[in-house]
Amino acid sequence: MMDALHTTGIHFAEVLQAGPPCLEKFWISVTSLADPKCVFTICFPLAYFLDRKVGVSVLWIGLVSEWLNVVLKWFLFGERPFWWVHESGLTRKELVTLRQFAVSCETGPGSPSGHCMITGAALWPLVTALTALASRHSRSLVVKLSPFGAYTLLLLAVGLSRIFVLAHFPHQVVGGILAGAALGWGLQGHTPATRTMGFFVAAALALLLGSLALHSLVIAAGIDIDWSIRLATKWCSNPAWLRLDTRPFASICRDTGSALGLGLAAAFPLPRGGQLEPRQRVASAMLALVAMQVFHRLLQPTDVTLWYATNFFKYAAGPWLVTSLLPWLVLSLGRPRGSPHTD
Repeated sequence: MMDALHTTGIHFAEVLQAGPPCLEKFWISVTSLADPKCVFTICFPLAYFLDRKVGVSVLWIGLVSEWLNVVLKWFLFGERPFWWVHESGLTRKELVTLRQFAVSCETGPGSPSGHCMITGAALWPLVTALTALASRHSRSLVVKLSPFGAYTLLLLAVGLSRIFVLAHFPHQVVGGILAGAALGWGLQGHTPATRTMGFFVAAALALLLGSLALHSLVIAAGIDIDWSIRLATKWCSNPAWLRLDTRPFASICRDTGSALGLGLAAAFPLPRGGQLEPRQRVASAMLALVAMQVFHRLLQPTDVTLWYATNFFKYAAGPWLVTSLLPWLVLSLGRPRGSPHTD
């Protein structure tokens, strides 16, 4: 049954890749923008300067859903199209015309789709907030439903893009979308927006220890946990396309680091009275976007262990940069010269 489902998915991917050439850049752009990393480096800063509580909710739900996605992938053993089409022998039975791209060679298991699940979950509180805002300013049903309409179209586009680049089968995409929407809805009311540093440090420790315990459990059960990395390495058409940040443990570093980063942000808030005006919010958001992109491109060690450690510290520093350091810098630059310094 799974072979039939996979074969149908391969044929669907062929149909997508046979579409107009102009759509190729579109699908690759969509899958790149919906990378789970973007929840931490783009969606979180933008949402935070729209509304602090919503921003924290986006980051918290994003890191929890990504952690759960890794756990599901460890136990569901999902294949990926770019290697299954060869491992299954389908290419020897019939002519298959498929291409790989630089974003195709994901190294973790494929089920469910992380792009769909994590993006769908993390954006839920933002979409809910925009829906409430639209409802306050308009009586039009179309306007009120437009945020959720855009959310649905975005997830559909993300899902199709993942099939197009051979990263996922259709059933993995559907599972990711449903799981993401359910998690977003379920976790939105449980965002620890006002917790202390101790809570987030405990959460980071729980995520890390939980990951290590489950990893040990899978190995003790005699399961080869690195099977997907070997298949990705074997069938990726360009070794340069294999990226460390697609490995499951890279996600664990990102999630535990971000949870710790929320603790740092709680420990070092803005000084009392440090409220940002609308212009300063916009300036802080733009500065945060640029700073996060530059920050995450710095220090890319080639040693795997060092890369993981660097990745962890980058994501631990991210929330503190966004919620404390950069807003403080904007407030300082916006203070009139010669005015007394007040907290």
